[in-house]
Amino acid sequence: MSYNKITENSIGCAIEVHKALGPGLLESAYQECLLYELKIIGYAVQNEVSRPIFYKDITLNHGYRIDLLVENTIVVELKTVEYFTEVHTAQILTYMKLGNYPLGLLLNFNTKLLKNGIKRFINTTE
Repeated sequence: MSYNKITENSIGCAIEVHKALGPGLLESAYQECLLYELKIIGYAVQNEVSRPIFYKDITLNHGYRIDLLVENTIVVELKTVEYFTEVHTAQILTYMKLGNYPLGLLLNFNTKLLKNGIKRFINTTE
């Protein structure tokens, strides 16, 4: 399945969760519901994926944690913030770079319409 189809379906599932729950909940509530929706449509999804960081001669076994990893290729980071900041963008880009993941979705569930809280990223460091 193509990366574009996976991101399209992931966004569709996120919109379904947001329509049902609305804004104002904790990030963890949206994360669990999105995980459920993605699994229902048949995707292999990992939750709270702890990844190592390799720095010079040391390895940090739990260097960072990805909210959701879809089909071992798409990083999905969930937020419940007033608006995205440069730090949110830097975070997902760093996760994608360190794990060599091709695509990422940054989703902000604290919006009236989820379409206004979606950013898609492409890893250009591959």
